[in-house]
Amino acid sequence: MCLNRLRQKGKRRMTRWFLVLFFAFAAPAQAAGPVPVVASFSIIGDIVTQIGGDAVKVTTLVGPDADAHAHQPSPEDAKALAQAKLVFVNGLGFEGWMARLIEASGSKAVVVTVSEGITPRRMTADGATAIDPHAWQNLANGRIYARNIAAALERAVPAAAAAIAQRATAYDAALAAQDAATRAALAAIPAARRKVVTSHDAFGYFGDAYGVTFLAPVGIDTEAEPSAQGIAQLISQIKSEGVKRLFVENMANGKLIAQIAKDTGATLGGALYSDALSAPDGPAASYRAMFENNVAQLTAAMRL
Repeated sequence: MCLNRLRQKGKRRMTRWFLVLFFAFAAPAQAAGPVPVVASFSIIGDIVTQIGGDAVKVTTLVGPDADAHAHQPSPEDAKALAQAKLVFVNGLGFEGWMARLIEASGSKAVVVTVSEGITPRRMTADGATAIDPHAWQNLANGRIYARNIAAALERAVPAAAAAIAQRATAYDAALAAQDAATRAALAAIPAARRKVVTSHDAFGYFGDAYGVTFLAPVGIDTEAEPSAQGIAQLISQIKSEGVKRLFVENMANGKLIAQIAKDTGATLGGALYSDALSAPDGPAASYRAMFENNVAQLTAAMRL
């Protein structure tokens, strides 16, 4: 009898120790919280947030209304990279400063190039051929970005993989519907009217996908200096082709476009968003809202 009691007491002690050990090891997993990730600029940061949800904590290096071409990395950027598990970059030569920053930070994060699988658009600038990095300006490419982001997040956060996949599927369907709506909206405008002037050449993928001709005094890099000859040719083209409205991008200096508008008699339209989203209370606080804003602004101008 005593032996049985001792055995029962021993089993109860083992059970208590098992529970103590179980909760001791389980607690850190529960306290770990969302996975820290870094996005190079605001458009990628939004897509990562939409798909990752509460499974990730996103730090965006180049925020709303900021120019990623001219970004000057800070110590805070290096700290965020050092702590990150994943780093999402556009690639295609867009973030020329990123590789050096990652190396300097000592980051061990997995770097995910979200444009992987996209056919790059090539363009000629100042007699040289360059890759256009603004691939997100075609919503079909945006869907590729989203799929690459979802796959990386599912691998990095397997406990949340099902929820991530569900959000990614819904987001992909929304982008597909928006892509079709964008094509329909622009197809309703006569081809001769689908001509627009913008601050720099960031809308090539948009133009190719949706049948719009974009003219710009500055090439793909906002830090480039337009030549006097190039500006004169653009002014002549605006006059001869009857372009009615010129647009300034949210992260660009509008003085040159304002002067061209004055010289041609064209009017300045609203802001277009190319390389950066707006602030949260603005008209382009997300990737999808950015497209909605741009299409609305462009189609209104083309109907003049």
